[in-house]
Amino acid sequence: MTRFVMVADLRRCVGCQTCTAACKHANATVPGVQWRRVLDMEVGQYPDVQRLFVPTGCQHCQAPACVEVCPSTATRKRPDGVVVIDYDICIGCDYCALSCPYDARYKVDEPTWAFGDQPTAPEAARFDKSKLGVTQKCTFCVDRIDSGLARGLTPGVDPEATPACVNACISGAMTFGDLDDPDSAVSRLLRENRHFRMNEDAGTGPSFFYLWDKEAGP
Repeated sequence: MTRFVMVADLRRCVGCQTCTAACKHANATVPGVQWRRVLDMEVGQYPDVQRLFVPTGCQHCQAPACVEVCPSTATRKRPDGVVVIDYDICIGCDYCALSCPYDARYKVDEPTWAFGDQPTAPEAARFDKSKLGVTQKCTFCVDRIDSGLARGLTPGVDPEATPACVNACISGAMTFGDLDDPDSAVSRLLRENRHFRMNEDAGTGPSFFYLWDKEAGP
């Protein structure tokens, strides 16, 4: 089997937002919509306070709450673990957005542009009418994954088959790959490092892992 996951090393993330910019460029999301966000947080107690940057977005859960509540079956989980939305049958009810513990979904009812009430030439060329009136979110760049697999490439290894945010990360904080492959980079990172997942108590089984320290030795 295959289970695609994302790993973010919080020791390496510098909060540059390059992953956010790469995601917007790759998916042509409109102003105000960020499928890949980076949270800027303070942790610790004075005077021992640190600044922490946390990339987030859709967690592509193993037991996604959004799938359970979708009345039109537009939201579904693929066998490889990627949670996708079929815009053709989404009715824009927002049940999925309300059920998501990660605030990862967006709905845009009217076109919005970066500068005024008219699109720039690139915005006009890439405008996708199918994303109006429906929910949208991070897809792990599933189009890149599928296109790469069709050409015999390996997601997480070959850039052409890997999510844009991972390719763009300037500090190497983000890694993507198949958790069911014990030799993959994500499997190795999770074996060697202490990690956590957001809102694990929600029982959704997120596929987005965060590293924070080296695994303790024997």
